[in-house]
Amino acid sequence: MKELKEIRFSGSNVLLKDNLVKGSIIPEQVSELTRDITIQENTVIEGAVYAHRLEIQNGDCELCGAVFTQLELHVNTDAKGNIIFRKSVGSVDTIASRASNCQLTFQSDINAKNVTLFNAFVAGSIYADDVVLENCVVIGGVFATQNIELNNCIVGTFNTPTISINGTIQLLLPSAFSIEKMIVATGAKLYNLSLADLGALYKGLSQSPESGRVAIDVEVDELRATLTSEEMQKNLRSYSIVGKVLAADLIDMDKFQNHFLLVAAALGPQLLKTYDLGPDKDGNLAVVSFERLREFFFGILQGNIIIQDMAGNFNITDVVQKYR
Repeated sequence: MKELKEIRFSGSNVLLKDNLVKGSIIPEQVSELTRDITIQENTVIEGAVYAHRLEIQNGDCELCGAVFTQLELHVNTDAKGNIIFRKSVGSVDTIASRASNCQLTFQSDINAKNVTLFNAFVAGSIYADDVVLENCVVIGGVFATQNIELNNCIVGTFNTPTISINGTIQLLLPSAFSIEKMIVATGAKLYNLSLADLGALYKGLSQSPESGRVAIDVEVDELRATLTSEEMQKNLRSYSIVGKVLAADLIDMDKFQNHFLLVAAALGPQLLKTYDLGPDKDGNLAVVSFERLREFFFGILQGNIIIQDMAGNFNITDVVQKYR
């Protein structure tokens, strides 16, 4: 980055370029509640940010504190460089980025009415009414009160009334849920990575023969349940490989190191020390860093890291004998 100039300000709209903001940008009087903030490029804000509308025109850009907008947080479509949000991001209305040439990273949760993200990495979860994700990795869950659209994404799980998928969708946790039947575009595929040997892949080693991704057939594997209380009754559809996971306790799943990788990706820079997974294929320590985890999961998403397939069927007798 270029040398940054420290800036202090008060008043109406704020324009930032080649600036280091040492504190927070928080309204101090009523007239500042409608203040818009525009980040042109090369800016670091060390504190929290409140804006009526926050626009990021270009990277590099780093916001170290929590961010909240009254109207919209918008990343320009032609933005380039690294754009990083270190803490939680929220908006009363919209959080949107359709930029395809920048590295957009959220290291915590996102909460807004509408969320639209392309090519983004989210270490936390997304909470919204409507969510549209394309070429994204979400380590946590995607939780919507109305609708989710996924196109070629990796997500931890999802829970929503309605969902449509396109491309290849891969789940990191055993189950996901919807109320209405999932809408599946022609050629779309749904996989679960709960039994994938992510630890070996991270180190560049051969995968365990007992591991792999499990294909989920929405027509066959969908399970329906009815949740009833004194006030209401709710139907729920689940897309799960829990049975296969139980049967796979036949495998020592801890050796896959999946849980550790997901926790490390979610915590990111909050980890108190540097961890590693042991030696990699070249004999060097496979250090666990947020940047490398981001690269790893996008490598899976883009097909540069191939996960072998495994069958999703299992014998219930094996489960009974295992836990008898």
